[in-house]
Amino acid sequence: MKEGNVMATKSILKNINIKEKHMGRSLVNALERAEEKTTDEVTISKSCSDVRRDQIKTLFGANNGEQRFD
Repeated sequence: MKEGNVMATKSILKNINIKEKHMGRSLVNALERAEEKTTDEVTISKSCSDVRRDQIKTLFGANNGEQRFD
């Protein structure tokens, strides 16, 4: 797994159309308030690994409803 901050790029690469001036101001205000907020340090306590497409059915027990979490 990759170290550091991981975020889906699709969630931050969006086009937006601002049609009214007050909506633009609201967006700028929200971004400025978000920049001021602090976040708590997060420690991942469980191990994780990447799973290939062909491993998913095996991991979740194919179609019998049985789940495997090793």
